[in-house]
Amino acid sequence: MGLLYSGDSEYLDGTIPYILEGLKLDESVAVAVPGRNLTLIEEALGDSAAEVELIDMSEAGRNPGRILPCVLLAFADSRPGPARIIGEPIWAERSAIEYPACAQHEALINFAFGDRDLGILCPYDRARLEDDVLADAERTHPTLSGAGGDHRSEDYAPDAVVEKYNLPLPEPRAADAFRFDLSRLAAVRQFAQERAEECGLVPDRVEDLVLAVAELSANSVLHGSGHGVVRVWRDEDHVLCEVIDEGTLSDPLAGRRPASPGQIGGRGLVLVNQVADLVRQYRRPGSTVTRIYFRV
Repeated sequence: MGLLYSGDSEYLDGTIPYILEGLKLDESVAVAVPGRNLTLIEEALGDSAAEVELIDMSEAGRNPGRILPCVLLAFADSRPGPARIIGEPIWAERSAIEYPACAQHEALINFAFGDRDLGILCPYDRARLEDDVLADAERTHPTLSGAGGDHRSEDYAPDAVVEKYNLPLPEPRAADAFRFDLSRLAAVRQFAQERAEECGLVPDRVEDLVLAVAELSANSVLHGSGHGVVRVWRDEDHVLCEVIDEGTLSDPLAGRRPASPGQIGGRGLVLVNQVADLVRQYRRPGSTVTRIYFRV
């Protein structure tokens, strides 16, 4: 359910009763919202805050692709019985390059949990968010709540939102490229490391980038056409790396749903989402482009 609020009073009126009701019903409750709002809720809950798992979404959900596997599903899978979560992945300070992944995340929640006994409330600041963001909220939430009460969304269409942001990514002004196949997987890692260091990425983040490239290039060889292209470059705020192959990634939840115990494969994209600051993908028949961002 989406919560449309304006100001602190409406925010607390929409979230605190939802939390307290869950605690009264002996449900597990988590609150994953950006820092200032997390403080508001914690202070309003008083002693009851100790019964709630409090998560700073601006850190845990910095990459929207982490939110499902590492926040929502991680919490739900670790708690027996019914649970409820407040998750706020979209706030006014989110960048334009992050927003498409956020919108797709909100749409994919509807398919990630199946018939699990779980409630999720997603706040949206209608005073600070753009109109198109609020329109997407109507499309990604079957029910909306606000100062006027609850109502069903007449525009609910999560699949359309996933596809709306499945768009070609802007071309870099200049980027070094490296073609790889099975025989050049070690070489592509070396290429990524050298280029990331030249772009000014700090050593521990270089390691993360190389790990992500290793997973993506291996996926291209194993599940794509057996070969691909890696490009690395820098913009003002990020070192970016892109892997292009001729495989078709048909599961929109790939990388956003942890592998089940005993499952063979299915962990590479989840790992990429864990180490990168942002992951964007463009999928079309016969090609997948995965672009990863690391803040400088």
